Amino acid sequence: MQVIVRDNNVEQAIRALKKKLQREGVFREMRERRSYEKPSERRVRERAQAIARQRKAARKQMQREGLLPSTKRRPTAR
Repeated sequence: MQVIVRDNNVEQAIRALKKKLQREGVFREMRERRSYEKPSERRVRERAQAIARQRKAARKQMQREGLLPSTKRRPTAR
């Protein structure tokens, strides 16, 4: 992975690198590898993630077809 530093702006290059690492899933993988996970726990986790992905896809499909109202986020008070 490569990030170009322009005009000696290292802060911006670090932000770009973090964004690329996040997109690639490096941080998630590091967190998962921090401790050993039994194969049975891994199967349970992966199955739960697959179910969540399917539910999310079905929910989005229903929203596109107009069967469910689209969720609008409330503005947060800052």
